[in-house]
Amino acid sequence: MLAAADELTSEAADAIIATHGDRGVRAIEAVGERRVKEYRDFTVVVGHSEEYVVENGVCECEDARYNLDPEDPTDLCWHVIAAKVARRIGAVDHHDMWYSEVREFL
Repeated sequence: MLAAADELTSEAADAIIATHGDRGVRAIEAVGERRVKEYRDFTVVVGHSEEYVVENGVCECEDARYNLDPEDPTDLCWHVIAAKVARRIGAVDHHDMWYSEVREFL
């Protein structure tokens, strides 16, 4: 459904929320607020207090580490959901720089 769209339709948003609940809501908010950033080395999802690196569909946040079922491929943290949605609809904020260098200034 998302692959064919270049925007997040209400039907797609409803499906994401039905599948992922509150995590889906947070992911949709992040995409809508352009908080998914693509650097040369990583994709970063900007949270309200931290930035979360998403690499190869994996996030090292506490939610992913402690609350998700590693055997269930649909059980994802909101950072991974946001990164996947943003990529599919072309809503990633691209930065032509290395995140590792940006991180030094934060």
